[in-house]
Amino acid sequence: MSLIKLYVRAACAVVIGLVLLGAVARARAAEPPAVVEVARATGARLAPTRWVPGSVVSRDDARIASAEAGRLEYVAEVGTRVQAGERIARLDDRALRLRREEIEADVRRAEAERVLAETQLRRLEKLVSSNAIAKTQIDEARARLETDTQTLARARAQLRQIAHDIEQAEVRAPFAGIVSERFAQRGEYLPVGAAIVHLVDTDHIEARVQAPLALADRIRAGTDVTVRVAGREAPAKVRAVVPVGDERARQFELRVGLDPALALVGSAVEVSLPEDDGGGALTVPRDALVQRQNQTYVMRVTPQDTAEPVPVTPGSAVGDRVEVQGALAAGDRLIVRGAERLSPGQAVRIVSGG
Repeated sequence: MSLIKLYVRAACAVVIGLVLLGAVARARAAEPPAVVEVARATGARLAPTRWVPGSVVSRDDARIASAEAGRLEYVAEVGTRVQAGERIARLDDRALRLRREEIEADVRRAEAERVLAETQLRRLEKLVSSNAIAKTQIDEARARLETDTQTLARARAQLRQIAHDIEQAEVRAPFAGIVSERFAQRGEYLPVGAAIVHLVDTDHIEARVQAPLALADRIRAGTDVTVRVAGREAPAKVRAVVPVGDERARQFELRVGLDPALALVGSAVEVSLPEDDGGGALTVPRDALVQRQNQTYVMRVTPQDTAEPVPVTPGSAVGDRVEVQGALAAGDRLIVRGAERLSPGQAVRIVSGG
C-alpha cells in the first residue's frame, strides 16, 4: 500500500512540474521581446602586446632667440597663439636705422666717385690715338674705376646687410604655435642669441616612446598601435623608428603620431606594442562578456531570436576585442547591450548590429 502511495505522489509531482513549466513558458511567450544590440564574433590574428611608457611632445618646439642686440620693446604674452611669420617680439632698431642712413650716404658718395672715374677714363681714351698722354695714365684711370666700382659694391652690400638687421629686429614665429613661456621682459637689453620666448606647436604632436630593443624587429613606420592616455584608448600609427639603441638601457626610440585632441604636450602616455606576430583566434567585443560569480559567458542570439548563454574563457585583448575559447563560431550574433538582464531562452528584438 505504501508503494502505491509513493507512485501516486511521484506522478503528481511530475504533473505539477509539467504544469509549472507550461505556465512559465506561456508567461515567457507573453512577455514582449527584450530590446538588445548585437555584434559578431570574428576570427582574427591577435598578437600579445606590451605596454610601454612615453611622453607627448610637439614636433615643433623651440626657444626663439634674438638675432640682433637691442632693448626689448615688445614681447607676446604667455598663452598667445601666433601664426607662422607673425611677430612675437620687437627690439629697438633706432641705432640700426641711423646706421642705415650713414651707409646710404656712403653708397651715394661711392656712386659719384665711380661716375667721375668712368668719365675721366673715357676722356683719356680719346687722347690715346694722338699720343698726348702716357699709357700709364690710362692704366691708372682704369684701376681707379675698378676700385671705385668695388667700393660701390661693398657699400651696397652693407646697405643690404643693415636692411636685414632691421628686419631681424622684428622677431617672427618660424611656425604656428602658442607662447608657453617668456624668458625676457620689455625694457631688458638683449645680446645676440638671447632667448626671448618658448614657442610650442600644439597642433602637431606625437608620443616619444622608449621601447625595449627586443621589440625592434617587429616595429616599423606605419605599424598600428594603441595609445592609452588617462584611461582612454585610441588607435595610432608609428610615425618613425630611430634605428639607434641605447647600449646601457637596452632601448630604442620611436615616435607615434597622435590626434591633438587626445592629450596635451607633456602628458604621460602608454603605447601597446606587439611582442610577436600573433596567431589565429576567435574574438568577441569586450562588451559581450558577462561575468557572474566565477563564470564568464556571452549571450548568443539563436536563429529563433532567443537568448542563449555560452560559457567562454577570455584570453588576450587588443583594443575592444577579446580572444575567447568556447562553443562559438565566427559570425555568431552576440548581445553587447542588455545581456545582463536576460534569462536563457528569453525572446529578443535586435535594434542595432544585426
